[in-house]
Amino acid sequence: MRGGSATSACYDPTMTDDLVIPHHEYLITAIRAQGAGGQNINKVSNAVHLRYDVHASSLAPDHKERLLALHDHRITRDGVVVIKAQQFRSLDQNRDEAVRRLHELVRSVATPPRVRRATRPTLASRRRRLESKSQRSQVKVLRGRVVD
Repeated sequence: MRGGSATSACYDPTMTDDLVIPHHEYLITAIRAQGAGGQNINKVSNAVHLRYDVHASSLAPDHKERLLALHDHRITRDGVVVIKAQQFRSLDQNRDEAVRRLHELVRSVATPPRVRRATRPTLASRRRRLESKSQRSQVKVLRGRVVD
């Protein structure tokens, strides 16, 4: 068989931890890939656009908030994630790559960020800081003009 394998290993969303994005929530369209053409242009210029509407998705509300709060160029103002995959010659591989990137993006916001608790410097660290400041000050004083 020419042009690829007989069995395509499609990306399985159930392989992720506990996060599942159903197939019906994203739309995949095949498009023409950018780049140089040549004689093989009609056979190998495959690319895939994946569109995923965050507002209409089945994600938890806090996941949606964190995903929409990302400053990512792939997320439009309307809350649609657009992923373009054109790395491979095979349309199936590009489709799998686009779905993998979508899962990676959603998984990156799955865990909430840790809350930073303000702490105060210890007494010993404050003393060390003041001692080092006085040492630096002394070094700079000794660099001054020598008076007889």
